[in-house]
Amino acid sequence: MKRRALALLFAGLLGAGAAHAAQADHVRANHAWIRLLPGALPASGYVELANDGDQPARLTGAASTDYASTMLHRSAMHDGMSEMAMADHLDIPAHGRAALAPGGYHLMLERAARTLKPGDTVPVTLRFADGSTLAVGFQVRPANAD
Repeated sequence: MKRRALALLFAGLLGAGAAHAAQADHVRANHAWIRLLPGALPASGYVELANDGDQPARLTGAASTDYASTMLHRSAMHDGMSEMAMADHLDIPAHGRAALAPGGYHLMLERAARTLKPGDTVPVTLRFADGSTLAVGFQVRPANAD
């Protein structure tokens, strides 16, 4: 009897875990690109994120094998001056969108591991609060790209 009860409990826990899909399963990335700056200056990564899920998703960071450091940042105007600071997360509402775009949230990519040029694709792994990830190819564009 105890064995059967434990088996049912275990099966129920497995089912509950399967019913709760990872945040990244519901997020689509579109128009992912990197603004490449000259020399050793950091690059910025931008992407449009769409959440098709019934629950919000929370982007908490990113990583790339092509950069030693990849951080989530936010630019904002304060007292007429543009300021940039690290951001802990970016929320993507259920059935909604959020963007990493010039003048707002973006990825700060530092210390390129290889020489990059416009037209290259950089693999970036987006990380979500629940531990899930989403692999996205970011197209490298020149510094004057919009």
